[in-house]
Amino acid sequence: MNKPLRRIAIFCGLLILALLVRDNWLQYVSAEELRTHEKNRRVAIERYAAPRGNIVVDGKAITGSAKTSAGDLDYKRTYQDGAMWAPVTGYASQAYGATQLESIEDGILTGNDDRLFFRRTLDMITGKKKEGGNVVTTLNAEAQKKAFEGLGDKKGAVAAIDPETGAILALASTPSYDPSDFAGGSKDDADAWKRLTKDPNKPMLNRALRETYPPGSTFKVVTAAAALEHGLYTDPDEKTKTPLPWIMPGTTRPLKNEGNLPCKDATLMKALEVSCNTVFGKVGYNLGNDKMLETSEKFGFNEEQFVPVRSNASHFSDGMNDSQVALSSIGQFNTAATPLQMAMVASAVANDGKLMKPYMVSDLQAPNLDVVEKTDTEVLSQPLSEPNAQKLQSMMENVVENGTGRAAQIDGVTVGGKTGTAQHGLNNKEKPYAWFISYAKTDNGSPVAVAVVVEDSNAEREDTCGGCLAAPIAKDVMQAVLDSKE
Repeated sequence: MNKPLRRIAIFCGLLILALLVRDNWLQYVSAEELRTHEKNRRVAIERYAAPRGNIVVDGKAITGSAKTSAGDLDYKRTYQDGAMWAPVTGYASQAYGATQLESIEDGILTGNDDRLFFRRTLDMITGKKKEGGNVVTTLNAEAQKKAFEGLGDKKGAVAAIDPETGAILALASTPSYDPSDFAGGSKDDADAWKRLTKDPNKPMLNRALRETYPPGSTFKVVTAAAALEHGLYTDPDEKTKTPLPWIMPGTTRPLKNEGNLPCKDATLMKALEVSCNTVFGKVGYNLGNDKMLETSEKFGFNEEQFVPVRSNASHFSDGMNDSQVALSSIGQFNTAATPLQMAMVASAVANDGKLMKPYMVSDLQAPNLDVVEKTDTEVLSQPLSEPNAQKLQSMMENVVENGTGRAAQIDGVTVGGKTGTAQHGLNNKEKPYAWFISYAKTDNGSPVAVAVVVEDSNAEREDTCGGCLAAPIAKDVMQAVLDSKE
């Protein structure tokens, strides 16, 4: 072979080799990514080729599917009481993808999950059309209804947990949206999407999981827990030797209480009852940043939670100076928490100090209702010893019996709680957030812990308080759970 022909042969050989390498790369490395890529139209066609499985609450489906008459997507998602359940379901839209449970459990709902392989194969042999499985939640329908209706036209959120298992019982967020409005691919769906995404009130924001608020005085429960756990005080009725006024260390600034409160030398019991900033600010300062941080993180702060939908990490800072630690210990400065996080705090206290991992999917079902996967309960941490948790329970129950949480009292039931009125904005000029965290307790244990935040309301600023706005909502949610246990 002469030299020119040899060069052409080598060049052709290299081209063939490159082609083989590329072909094998596509076949064995990139195939799965290309098959499931969001811009691959076949993915959407397959996803909506058959009715999706359902998301189930209390044995009833809160979702459905409807046959479409246009385009190449055969079915679209439908929702019952869509606005009430949106913080749980998320949405599945032909045009805008899916979120939350609709996205996380898409494989089960579409029937494409690998765990359904045998079922798909059997259906293929028998000629039966592919079906989606179901996602069974832990939600309590009546508690969710009370939470959603209680918030009404106010901006806010509610999270309720079963303290003994971590099962989420209610997860409401307002203002909300109906996922049915943009489930299809029509112009009306596009208009609804545009309207919702541009709404300044952010109705598509899941405030129960994704919004972090200053927790205000509800955080004093965490500070009280830290004081007991680190041995700063062993008896809730022990005098705290707190002067009034109390000057924050490193400053000439007295820490103010909300009104003329009996906070001088107050016990932890009394300080939580009337919500003394001075006592809990001094407790946080005496404990120091490291001990406050340690206890906060045992309650779940500074970590995202996955229920399985991701919740924002709540925040308690490290590296603060003494006055910043004091302010953070009463829920101000950098301290921020999601409603789920504060429900976890109340839940751990109610469960004798044991914090269970929150979750809202009970099990995943195949189309024939066989259980594919069941969620096992899991201990997340132990922020409090059992004796100290019971001391803190007596303090929170005193708040509802004699203090700022009276609006949450339920006849014949022991209720523990803590109010919060969280100031925010430049020079604290914005209308405060109204908080309430609580739990109910019966002879059979504590079936529910609740956190409520009302972000704003039609109430006047001086009438905005946790006991006024948030506690009645928490009471109704707790009552609904108690009624469902009878």
